[in-house]
Amino acid sequence: MATIHRHSADHATTAAVTEHEPVVTVSGALAKALAALRLAFGFTFLWAFFDKLLALGFATGRDPVTDNVDRFGDAAWINGGSPTEGFLKFGADGPFKDFYNNIAGAAWADWLFMLGLLGIGLALTFGIGMRMAGAAGALLYILMWTVVLPPDNNPIIDDHILGAISMVVLALALAGDTWGFGRMWAHVGLVKRHGFLR
Repeated sequence: MATIHRHSADHATTAAVTEHEPVVTVSGALAKALAALRLAFGFTFLWAFFDKLLALGFATGRDPVTDNVDRFGDAAWINGGSPTEGFLKFGADGPFKDFYNNIAGAAWADWLFMLGLLGIGLALTFGIGMRMAGAAGALLYILMWTVVLPPDNNPIIDDHILGAISMVVLALALAGDTWGFGRMWAHVGLVKRHGFLR
């Protein structure tokens, strides 16, 4: 049975929470379900990173016209390919099309995107830095949602919005505490002093 416990924060147990802010802990089946969701999203971000880094032939390294696969080829980021150029230059549509076309393939955009995928993926997989990972993941999903507006199958909601909401839920629930290193991470001095690192 899933349980949600609410109790007043104690300065002796957490320096990151104010005296009046309630601390919510999730346990039981709900905690395990959130941990499974966290791990699935972590794998999704890490897979996107490695596919773009190495052109593994799934989203990167596959010719959409001929369906030929060139694994570890020119599309790989390590071989000079751009992880942002294709989607932002040829996939962008809607009110922000010109903006995304202009930054497509820019080195700073490639680096930010790849570091974001890697950082969010590692944080979600290991269950550390859930608040930062949740915020960064939600922002990345919202930005990706704005690349193609309106979405194809629904005038407002698509999987990017659902991903953004999921990132917020995982961060608020501190889903890294179950099947992750979230509880150990919470005891690190820097994390105790700066709650946003939790």
